Amino acid sequence: MNFLLETLQVLTMTLYYNLETLFRMIIPPRRKSVAGETVLITGAGSGLGRGLALEFARLGARLVLWDINQDGIKETARIVMECHNARANTYVCDCGDRSEVYRVADQVKREVGDVTILINNAGIVTGKKFLEAPDALIEKTMAVNSMAHFWMYKAFLPAMIAGNHGHLVSIASSAGLIGVNALADYCASKFAAVGFAESMALELLATGADGVKTTIVCPFFINTGMFDGASTKWPRLMPILEQDYACGKIVDAVLRDQVYLYMPRSVYLAIALKNILPTKLGVLLGYYLGAFDFMAQFKGRDKKTQ
Repeated sequence: MNFLLETLQVLTMTLYYNLETLFRMIIPPRRKSVAGETVLITGAGSGLGRGLALEFARLGARLVLWDINQDGIKETARIVMECHNARANTYVCDCGDRSEVYRVADQVKREVGDVTILINNAGIVTGKKFLEAPDALIEKTMAVNSMAHFWMYKAFLPAMIAGNHGHLVSIASSAGLIGVNALADYCASKFAAVGFAESMALELLATGADGVKTTIVCPFFINTGMFDGASTKWPRLMPILEQDYACGKIVDAVLRDQVYLYMPRSVYLAIALKNILPTKLGVLLGYYLGAFDFMAQFKGRDKKTQ
């Protein structure tokens, strides 16, 4: 094609996609069924991972639960059975250890079969200012929150591509879209997770694997215990999300093949303003919204309950 024809095509498709978006705001796409799908959830021993397990069990999916905490995933499996009479395969795995991910992945393939929905949910947070954070904790944050996604994709994506069917879900964070005071290593790891997921979504499209869908989830703080003590200055504008609400929105996004999910909706506005406002004005708004003090009283999850 020449320049004029390609430009005309882009302008025409721009109009079409904008109209399609407006239409979908009024009439959302139909939800797909996940009954019978094999859903692997990392970090399933507590919090958001446990909530997602319950949601997918309710919808008839087959569950594969990973966590470093054996007691935690056994408890999740027990609750799933009690609430939905559904069995879950449980595996102890440190997702930050590449060799362990590959070993446990091979075990899953032998015992369960191919995974069709992969939810990279496992995450950790140090909650310390950068110069106060031990090197080992920084390395662990990067290993679990971002590098683990690489190894999980390597282990389970080939089968999805071969069948041109599957769904990849990255539980990232709004801290993967904008920097936050006292969360330098966490933000870096979540920025990496978002960038990796976006790049892989494009790679799948470029190679023709359009049946493998992707969803990138970027929530504000969720009340799971992981960010206990973190606060918000204006809770009506930037509320700390309840776990059940967040799980429901995430599962609904998967069912609708929604590519991006930001929670609450004010995150969409915050990211737009970040990209268009002068830097000094952005910093001023950061002070106004209390972004410099989100982590001032951070305690984190009680180690005894992890």
